[in-house]
Amino acid sequence: MDVKSRNYLLMNRQALEKDIKTSYIMDHMISDEVLTLQEEERVKQQNTQKERAAMLINIILTKDNNSYRSFYNALLHEGYRDLAALLQDGIPAISSGNGKSSMDGMTSYVKTVLCEGGVPQRPVVFVTRPKLVDAIKQKLCCLGSDPGWVTVYGMAGCGKTVLTAEALRDHQLLEDYFPGGVHWISVGKQDKAGLLIKLQNLCSRLEHDSTLSQRPPLNIEEAKDRLRLLMLRKYPRSLLILDDIWDSWVLKAFDNQCQVLITSRDRSVTDAVAGNKYEVHVESGLAHEKGLEILSLFVNMKISELPEQANCLVRECKGSPLVISLIGALLRDFPSRWEYYLKQLQNKQFKRIRKSSSYDYEALDEAMSISVEQLNDNYKDYYKDLSVLPKDVKVPTKVLCILWDMETEEVEDILQEFVNKSLLFCDRNGKSFHYYLHDLQLDFLTEKNRNQLQELHKNIVNQYKKYYKLNTPVPSQEDCMYWYNFLAYHMAGANMQKELRDLMFSLDWIKAKTELVGPAHLIHEYVEYSSILDQKDSTVRENFQEFLSLNGHLLGRQPFPDIIQLGLCQPETSEVYQQAKLYAQRETGTFYLEWLNKKSLKNLYRLVVRPHKDAVYHACFSKDRQRIASCGADKTLQVFKAESGERLLEISAHDDEILCCTFSADGEFVATCSADKKVKIWNSRTGQCKCVYEEHSEQVNCCQFNNRSGQYLLATCSNDTFIKLWDLNKKYCRNTMMGHENSVNHCRFSPNDEYVASCSTDGTVKLWEARSGNELKSIEIKDFFKNADEQPDDVEVLVKCCSWSRNGDMILVVAKNKLLLFDVKTCGLLSQVIISHHSTIQYCDFCPGDELVAVALSHCSVELWNIKSLSKVAYCRGHMSWVHCVTFSPDGSLFLTSSDDQTIRIWETKKVCKSSDAVLKSELDVVFHNGEVMILAIYNQKHLQLINGNTDSVIMQTAAPESPISCCCLSEDLKFAAFGQESGTIKVLQLLDGKVLKSQEAYRTSVQHCRFTSDCQTLISSAHDSVIQVWNWQLSECVFLRGHKEAIKDFRLLENSKLLSWSFDGTVKVWNITTGNTEKDFACHGGAVLSCAVSPDGSKFSSTSADKTAKIWSFESSSVLHELKSHEACVRCCTFSPNNKLLATGDDKGEIRIWDTLTGTLLHFCSPVTVDEGEPTHGGWVTDLSFSPDSKMLVSSGGYLKWWNVTTGESLQTFYTNGTNLKSIHVSPNFKV
Repeated sequence: MDVKSRNYLLMNRQALEKDIKTSYIMDHMISDEVLTLQEEERVKQQNTQKERAAMLINIILTKDNNSYRSFYNALLHEGYRDLAALLQDGIPAISSGNGKSSMDGMTSYVKTVLCEGGVPQRPVVFVTRPKLVDAIKQKLCCLGSDPGWVTVYGMAGCGKTVLTAEALRDHQLLEDYFPGGVHWISVGKQDKAGLLIKLQNLCSRLEHDSTLSQRPPLNIEEAKDRLRLLMLRKYPRSLLILDDIWDSWVLKAFDNQCQVLITSRDRSVTDAVAGNKYEVHVESGLAHEKGLEILSLFVNMKISELPEQANCLVRECKGSPLVISLIGALLRDFPSRWEYYLKQLQNKQFKRIRKSSSYDYEALDEAMSISVEQLNDNYKDYYKDLSVLPKDVKVPTKVLCILWDMETEEVEDILQEFVNKSLLFCDRNGKSFHYYLHDLQLDFLTEKNRNQLQELHKNIVNQYKKYYKLNTPVPSQEDCMYWYNFLAYHMAGANMQKELRDLMFSLDWIKAKTELVGPAHLIHEYVEYSSILDQKDSTVRENFQEFLSLNGHLLGRQPFPDIIQLGLCQPETSEVYQQAKLYAQRETGTFYLEWLNKKSLKNLYRLVVRPHKDAVYHACFSKDRQRIASCGADKTLQVFKAESGERLLEISAHDDEILCCTFSADGEFVATCSADKKVKIWNSRTGQCKCVYEEHSEQVNCCQFNNRSGQYLLATCSNDTFIKLWDLNKKYCRNTMMGHENSVNHCRFSPNDEYVASCSTDGTVKLWEARSGNELKSIEIKDFFKNADEQPDDVEVLVKCCSWSRNGDMILVVAKNKLLLFDVKTCGLLSQVIISHHSTIQYCDFCPGDELVAVALSHCSVELWNIKSLSKVAYCRGHMSWVHCVTFSPDGSLFLTSSDDQTIRIWETKKVCKSSDAVLKSELDVVFHNGEVMILAIYNQKHLQLINGNTDSVIMQTAAPESPISCCCLSEDLKFAAFGQESGTIKVLQLLDGKVLKSQEAYRTSVQHCRFTSDCQTLISSAHDSVIQVWNWQLSECVFLRGHKEAIKDFRLLENSKLLSWSFDGTVKVWNITTGNTEKDFACHGGAVLSCAVSPDGSKFSSTSADKTAKIWSFESSSVLHELKSHEACVRCCTFSPNNKLLATGDDKGEIRIWDTLTGTLLHFCSPVTVDEGEPTHGGWVTDLSFSPDSKMLVSSGGYLKWWNVTTGESLQTFYTNGTNLKSIHVSPNFKV
C-alpha cells in the first residue's frame, strides 16, 4: 500500500474504530476479492465492535492499494460518508494493470493522454463495474508490445463504450504499455465514403504538430498507408480504439501491425484481420442493486428514498445500462413521471423512450432494429421465427432443427451468425448448444412481429406434430424438457383450442410431464390458459386442475404413484375419473382399486404442495396473496406461487433448522431466523441476501415484520430471553427488549405497529412499546392453569403463540390446550376455551374478520373456532403428522397449514366453514354380512353411527351420552353393539332401535377396547389399567382377569373360551375366560408388546415389541420358536398367512418384512424406493397387515394403503386416502373389499 494511503488510515484510525460496523463493510470487500473468508473469521472472533474494527484495519494495513479503494467504497455504500471523506485524499492515484479501477484520483498525465486521444469523458451518472473493467485491462496487458486486437463485444446498450473508456483511466497501464498514447475513433455504421472521412480526420489529428502540412489522403488505401507510417514512426507503442465496429471490411483499413481495441456487437468482426486476438464479453444485464444506484444518481435521491416504482422500472429494463440511463435521464427532467415511464416499458412502447444526449439513436427501438436490418433476407426470416421463444429460456438446438426441418450443423451455422452479431446468446451444455435472447431483444421482436405471432406459434406446433406424430418426447432427448414446458404455451399462442384441450386433458401427458417437472407448472398452465380451455365448458378444466392441486404433493415424489389409481379416486362425474376408468379397463395384469364410499368425502383444501424434504415449521402469505414463503428442518427457504405451487425461489439459507419466515409489508423482502442464532433478510424476488444479524446468542424462534409499507421494522425473539427490533434501512438493532426470564417463543406487531407482543416459556405474555422498547404490560398466563392448592411458581406453562385482533383491542394467547382472549387495555381475561384434552395447540392466528380463529394441533389437525360464540366451526384433517403453523391470508379468504409431514396445505376459509366439523374416530368395528359392509363408528366422540359402507348411508345414530365415547364393537349377527366411554362406563345397545339394554360402570379410566364373544352374550373389555373384564351382560355376571403388571395393550379371543392378551409389561398371557385363571404366561419382550397374531392352525402365535424384535411362540411348548431381529424401529404389527407358512411384520420406519414361519428366515424386505433421506417409506408407521386368502398378496396400512406381491416382495398398488394416518384394516373374507 502507498505510504500516503497508509498514513491516512493510521491518522483516522481512532474515528474509524469508534463508528464502523464491520460485517457489512466486509461483505463489500469480500465481493471485491480483497478480503478472504479466513480474514473475515478473524475479525468476527473479536469480542466488541471496536475490537472488530481495529482488527479489520490491521488487516487492511498489510494489503495493497486495492484494499484501500475497496474499503473506501464500502464506507460510501454503507452510509459512512463522513468517514469516507477522511480517507478521500489518501486514495492511491495509480492502479496496477490488473487492479481495480479507481473512480477518483486520476493523475494529470492520464487526463492529458485521454484528452489528446479523444477518449469520451465519464457519463454524468457512472456506476462501477470493476470486474469487466479489470477484464479489459487484463486483455490490453496481454497484447504486450506485439500488434494485435482486443474485441469488447456485447448487445446494444450493454455499456461497452463506457467500460472501455474507464479501463483507460489507469496511469500504470498507459505508462507501461501504451506510452505512445491512445487514439479513439468512433466509427459506427459506415459506407466507404464515410470511412474515408473518419480516416482523414484521424490522420489530421495525428499530424497536428507536424511542420509540414500534408493534404488529406484521397482514398482508403492511401489513408491506411499514412496511418501505418504515423503509428510506426510517430506513435510507436500506442493504442488505437475503434468504437462501434459493424463490418469486418472496415477493420482492414486499420490492419497495419499496431495495437487496436475495438467495441462491437459482432464477436466475429476480427475474423478478417491478422494478429493476436483477445475477447471480452460484456454481459447484457446489470445487477438489480446497480440499476437502482444509477436511477438514484440521476434523480439525486438515496436508494432507500426511491419510490416503489423504481424496483419495477429496473426489472422492466432487464438490466440494460442503456435503458436504465435513458429512463434516469428522462426522470431527471420529469421527476413526476415514474408511473408513466413504467407503463411505457411494460407496454413495450420503446419509441416513447427517447434519446439521451450520450447515445447515437433516436429511440430504443432504433438501437435494436439497426442490428437486425444488417442481416440478409433469409436470415431475417429465421430471426423472426425466434419471436415466439419464451422469455428467460435456453432453447436446445434440436428444437430449432425441428422448427426449420434442418440438420443440426445447418442450424448451428445460422444461429452462430446471430450470436456473432450479439443478436442471440449461446450456452454450451456439454456437447450440445442452448440459445437464448436477451429480454429486450425478445420484447423488440415480439412488438415488431405482433401481427404474425399466431402464425409463428402455429408453425412451431405443426412442426412438432410432424416430427413426433403421435409419440411424446422421451427424457433422453435434448429437446424433451422444452416441449414438456412450452408446447402448451405455443398452442395457446396459436389459439389452437382443440389441440390444447387434447394435450392438457390427457392423463398420458400429465403423467409424463409431472414425472419430469412436477405438477406446479401444469397447474399454472390450467390457470394461464383457462380462457382457451374453457371456451366450451369450464368443468373439465376444473376437474383436472383440482386433481393436480390436491394430488400434486404425491406426483412430485418418488416412486411415482400410479396416476390411473389416483384418477380412480376422483368423483365419478369427473372427466379425470372417466378417463382413468377407461385406462384401467384397457390395462391387463395391473391391479386397480375402486373407492366405494368416496362420495361422502369432501376435499376442503385448495392446493397441497411439498416444497421441503423435511418438516415444515412455518409458512406465510405475501400481502398480495400471490406468493407463499416457507421454511423448515431442511434449512431452506422456499418461495412459491400460491395459485399453483410453482417454485419461485429455493435458498439454502442457514446452517441449522429455520424456525420462522415472514414477508415485509410490501413483499420486497423475506426474513428468516434459525437455530444457528442468525437472522437473515432476503430479496424475495432475486434471493439475494441483503443482510445478516448475529446479535442473538441462542436460537432465534420467531421473526415478524411490521404491518405498514415504507418502513422496514423487524422483531425477533430468541431462547436468549431477548426480543430485538431491527431497522432494515439503518442496518442495526434499534432496540433490545429485556424482561422475560426464559426463552421467548413468539412475537408479533400490533396492527398499528405501535406495540410488540411476546410469549415466553416463563409463562407470561408481555406488551412492549415498539418505539422505545419499554415494557408496558405483563400477563401471567400460568395463573390460569394452577389448581387451588398450587403456587404460581409451581406451574410450568409454555406460552406458544399470540395473535392480535384486527383493531388491536384484543390479543389471543395459546398455552397447552387453551385459547385465552385478553383485553389489551385492562389485561383482563375476556374468554377462554379448552380446545382438546388429547393434544396441545402449536399455533394460532386471528382471521382478519376477527370472529374466526384457526388453531394448529399436535394430533395432525386444524380447527376453526368462532371466538365470540366460543364454538368450533370446522375441523380440518389431511396432514399426516404434527401441524406446526396455521396462517390466514391478509384478506382472510384463505389459510395455510404446515406440518411435519413435509406438506403445506392451502384451504378456502368459506368452503371449510360451510362443511361439517364432524369427524369419525379411528376406533371402529366392521362386519361383512351378506355382501354388505356394516361399519360401527364413533361420530364426534358423542354418537354411535351404524353405516352401510356400500351406500355410505347412516342406518342408525344414537343419542349423545353424558361422557365421550372411546371405543365400540359390533356383534357378528348385527343385533347388538357395545361402546366404552372415557368415564369408564360400558354399554350394550340394540341395533334395531339404538336402545341401551345394559350399562356397567366398569373402570375408573377410559375404556380402550371391547369385543363380543361369538355367542354375543359376553363382552370383554380393557381400559388404561392392567385388568381385563369378562362381562356376561345378559346374566349381569363379571369375571376379572388379573395378572398383568402394566396396562393392557390389546387382547384376542381364541377357541374354547380362551383369551390371548398382551401388555406394556412385556408379557403375553392365555386366559380361561370362564374361570378367570391364567393358563399360560409368556415373558416375551424387554419392551412393551405392541401386537400379537395367532396362526390359522392355532399352534403358535407371534409377538412384536418396542424393543425392535418380533418372536414366534409355540402354544404347546410355551417356548420361543424364532426371534426375528432385523427391524430398525418398533415393530408395530404382525399377521400370519392363511397357509401358516408366512409371517408379515411392520415397523415404525414404514418397513415390512415377510418371514418363513418354519425356519424364521427373512424372505422379503418390502419397502418402496425412498429418495429423500429420512422420509418414512410407508408415509409413517405400518399400523396393520392382512394376507389374501391364497397367501399371495399382502395389504398394509400406515400413511396410506399398499398392496404387495408376497412372492416377489414388490409393491402392486398404493391407495392414498384423504385423511390422517390409517389405524387398522378390515378385509372381507374374499379379499375384494
